[in-house]
Amino acid sequence: MKILIAEDDLNIRLGLKDLLEAEGYECLEAADGEQAWSLYREQIAEQAAPALVLLDIMMPKLDGYALCRRIRQQDQQLPVIFITAKSEEIDQVLGLELGADDYIKKPFGSREVIARIRAVTRRCLTQRASAQEAASFHMADLQVFPDQLRAERAGQKIDLSLRDLRILQHLHRNRGRVLSRDELFDAGWGREYLPSSRTLDQHISKLRKAVEQDAQAPQIIVTVHGVGYRFDG
Repeated sequence: MKILIAEDDLNIRLGLKDLLEAEGYECLEAADGEQAWSLYREQIAEQAAPALVLLDIMMPKLDGYALCRRIRQQDQQLPVIFITAKSEEIDQVLGLELGADDYIKKPFGSREVIARIRAVTRRCLTQRASAQEAASFHMADLQVFPDQLRAERAGQKIDLSLRDLRILQHLHRNRGRVLSRDELFDAGWGREYLPSSRTLDQHISKLRKAVEQDAQAPQIIVTVHGVGYRFDG
């Protein structure tokens, strides 16, 4: 899932990019409104439109309000979240009238950003996913709900990142088969990323703590030493 980040502050832009890529999103960066508009139009032309746009309001060349107007002329459904240091009610009202789906106010914390992005992503997945992709599935005693970016065990809800979901879906689709680290890395990170066993193993360890009843005796993500991982079903 692709996200366009339009933010003129380099540190904030790179921070958002790192945060979102760690969650499994693909990011496009723009340092001003005109650059963001050009990127958006290029992606539309290539039929690879972003699934979400993060817009700073105060940007050079073209501000977030003007950019949102242009985007809304092209696509009424594309989720837009404004990033703003402004807190005046009039600005929020104007943004909502233009079709913004949410606000992230500066300064913001990582958890807030992820929570808001996940909420919008859930709506995207629900609206755009095919019936097969949206259908829940079981892995041992865990039920996974792709369109909610959540899993559930005995009534307890477990939040998942987009990358977590991709890994679990790939294991589920290939139940009983040993998946190499490279194959799982491609499923979770994409083929454009260079494989790193350490990165994958660290992520699997974190994911196990979230989805396994006992991370020390996993039933969902089983290690096959020297080869990779397997879900037995």
